[in-house]
Amino acid sequence: MKPDLQFIDKVVNEKKDLILEVSDKIWGFAELPYAEVESAKLLCDVLRAEGFTVEEGVAEMPTAFTGTFKTGEGGCVMGFLGEYDALDILSQEAGKATKCPVKEGAPGHGCGHNALGAGALAAAIATKEYLVAHNLPGTVIYYGCAAEEGAGSKQFMARAGLFDNVDFCYTWHPSTQNKVDANGSSAIMGANFEFFGLTSHAGATPFLGRSALDAAELMSVGVNYMREHIIDGARIHYAYADAGGVAPNVVQDHAMVKYEVRSPKVAQVKELFARVVKVAQGAALMTETEMKYELTMAFSDYIANDALARIAYDCLVEVGAPEWDEEDYALARSFHATYNGLTMNAIKESIVKTYGADRLEEILEKPLDSEIHPYEPEKAVISCGSTDVGDVTYACPCLNLNVATACVGNVGHTWQMTAQSGSRLAHKGLLVAAKAMALSAIRTMNDPDAIARAKEIVLRQNGGKYECPLPDSVKPPVGKY
Repeated sequence: MKPDLQFIDKVVNEKKDLILEVSDKIWGFAELPYAEVESAKLLCDVLRAEGFTVEEGVAEMPTAFTGTFKTGEGGCVMGFLGEYDALDILSQEAGKATKCPVKEGAPGHGCGHNALGAGALAAAIATKEYLVAHNLPGTVIYYGCAAEEGAGSKQFMARAGLFDNVDFCYTWHPSTQNKVDANGSSAIMGANFEFFGLTSHAGATPFLGRSALDAAELMSVGVNYMREHIIDGARIHYAYADAGGVAPNVVQDHAMVKYEVRSPKVAQVKELFARVVKVAQGAALMTETEMKYELTMAFSDYIANDALARIAYDCLVEVGAPEWDEEDYALARSFHATYNGLTMNAIKESIVKTYGADRLEEILEKPLDSEIHPYEPEKAVISCGSTDVGDVTYACPCLNLNVATACVGNVGHTWQMTAQSGSRLAHKGLLVAAKAMALSAIRTMNDPDAIARAKEIVLRQNGGKYECPLPDSVKPPVGKY
């Protein structure tokens, strides 16, 4: 074990009880986007106790914050991105492979952000300790990023300039595999479309009414006819937020439908969104109603920074995969048993694709990833998922790595993920992630050529300056997303 990894390993192991307690407490808080009051407070308290200067309520979001530790003059400015918001209706007892909500209908950490936030915290503390112990100048910043599952926070933080002078950022995500993923993710824009009409008696005088619900439905028809004429990889989603009431004999004078559109690149998503707006305008014209829309969220596409990825991959290999034991494998098998036949068939297909057909039974018997998968940028694709980490990649060099915290093939945003996010599996994964990120930061700090290459990649992406996909007039939708 090299001296820098030996140092990081020692610090993280010494802080292990504290970090796991933070993860478990945030798991228990299970707070929704923009309402992560207790989770943010806990992280801020720990950062202050570790000597960081904390600024709360950054970028007009009460539960977003930064924790900064600076030594000497100059040196690298290094960031770690933490998240801590939960998902609605996914409450579930920790480590239990039978559906059993802690509270029926309550939120749960079905994406593992409790572990994500705690792992990034451990990495920030370990990197800070390395600077102090070796008397090195530098700045470590922990970014408390609220509402990733909602309208996001990182794009607002980037717009506010919080990443302007940062040399690089690392983050991670709970996963089913251990890898520095070369794949990207799609850009996304979301808005609420409201239609306003006139009420009237739907039987006696329907001709005097103008139906907002008709307009919303015609918008859906128009958008559905668009689907053939959009690029591969684009997506359009919608949900009715207000269908105009429950009385069919009243012409509805109000309706609201939420739309989200995705495309591989942020420029493409803006173009697609503009087309959706035109359809809404046409629906209003056809029904003689009024329409207005309000942008609620937008994320840029995520692009893996190749210069950082090559460093992080080597570091993840050095740290190694989580060390699973038979108790862990038994727990993972118990979660496999909760999935229906269709899902298990999909899991088996993914196992064959990832590990090879000859290892199917082996992986099903021990369904936890115990290896580091290669970083393969030549095979990179754009997923149709989205994350506000994408905006950080357009603002400064940034990389996400994945570490296993759940059974192979686990489906995210499920009660199964909530259960595993509060279990021993997540504990082991987040400690590995912390060590890999801290080691990556130290290695990057000591490689000015890699930093220069990483910054050049960002400049090619953003054309010289970060541009937020949301106009300055759109504020974080705290309390109304």
